[in-house]
Amino acid sequence: MEIFDLIVIGGGPAGYVAGERAGHAGLKALVIEKRALGGVCLNEGCIPSKALLNSAKMYDHAKHSEAFGVTCGDVKIDHAKVVARKNGVVKQLVAGVGMKMKKNKVTVKNAIATIKGKDENGFLVEADGEVFAGKKLLIASGSVPVVPPIPGVKEGVESGFVLTNREVLDLPEIPKEFVVIGGGVIGLEMASYFNSVGSHVTVIEMMNKIAGPTDAEISNILMKNYAKKGVDFKLSCKVTAVGNDSVSYEENGEVKTVKADKVLLSIGRRAFTEGLGLETIGVLTERGKIITDENMRTNVAGVYAAGDVNGTSMLAHTAYRESEVAINHILGKKDKMRYTAIPAVIYTSPEVATVGETEESAKAKGMDVQVANVTMKYSGRYVAENENGDGICKLVVDKKYNRLVGVHLIGSYASEMIYGAAMMIETEMRIDDIKEIVFPHPTVCEVIREALFEL
Repeated sequence: MEIFDLIVIGGGPAGYVAGERAGHAGLKALVIEKRALGGVCLNEGCIPSKALLNSAKMYDHAKHSEAFGVTCGDVKIDHAKVVARKNGVVKQLVAGVGMKMKKNKVTVKNAIATIKGKDENGFLVEADGEVFAGKKLLIASGSVPVVPPIPGVKEGVESGFVLTNREVLDLPEIPKEFVVIGGGVIGLEMASYFNSVGSHVTVIEMMNKIAGPTDAEISNILMKNYAKKGVDFKLSCKVTAVGNDSVSYEENGEVKTVKADKVLLSIGRRAFTEGLGLETIGVLTERGKIITDENMRTNVAGVYAAGDVNGTSMLAHTAYRESEVAINHILGKKDKMRYTAIPAVIYTSPEVATVGETEESAKAKGMDVQVANVTMKYSGRYVAENENGDGICKLVVDKKYNRLVGVHLIGSYASEMIYGAAMMIETEMRIDDIKEIVFPHPTVCEVIREALFEL
């Protein structure tokens, strides 16, 4: 039986980064992944969806280029080529992760992992009929889509009529009528793509707003943008059944039906722990999520959990950081996980990016806050590049400490700007100090500095 310093279950963002960091530090590490390195993010989520969205954005720009003095003629999109390019991007990046594992001398096993207990050699993990021992164990098994007990959904998934984030990325043809159940990040990004490439899109959302916890004003601007593009939003509506070519939903007590050629199920994800064998070593879970502390430790000494499986913040970049915290703790380095400044992005067009507190969440925590809310048109570059753009920048400031606690953006380059705002919040910068920072001109990020002077 081969003994490792660390066994990692799962090769997604948390798992492969943990393996990389451990190997780089000289630990003998084993990463066990049942599908492909990169996990959902790289193979079925973050990266492939961005490849599709980039093609859609180029298509949209070409179709509406005349306002900018560019005539393109008869613009068409080849969905099959878009998907083929997406697959090429994924293949290249998965290979890159494999090279990182090899470079850091990490052993990778492509198999289903099952915990079998513990003995004097460490934690025992079976993979493909072979048992390995790890002195430490990191569980990074990720998450799976939530499949609700709605009549017809299970059958729809089995027939291919109902899609999850995995299948929607490889549709061979563009559906004429595309219904999205759930107005969260995944649903909105796929609604964005299929709306751009020619589908009539209907989004059905139980809440009275889209984009989940996103600032209400920003989510409303996003919805208005897509409503103008032809997307139909059914808010405060509950899906009651899925048929062979339709979706039924309840609105104000009345059951209505919308036609569908394909349905995307995107009402959320849940931690995946089934069949891992957690009970053999006594790892505690709560509603299926593994409980962890600020060092990513579980209740079992020597066992850690990072990424979606702990259910704290189901984002790839959170998983990266959580795995680093876990490895640092294993190495004896002082570190802890902080969730105050985790940025979130919706890669629609326009982009949405947020970090920290909203005005509502800050007030709920008893903070005395001041809000600056300015149009993106305060940025010269934004005006130059966005015909009739209606983006905004909203800052939330803790008046007691004169400190930035939240930044919320909708507009071009929002995804690339938000890390700077996260840094300001993470380092607890005072407003007066941020005002002294020189931002490059002309850039869209200048709008953050401009907003500060509105306080």
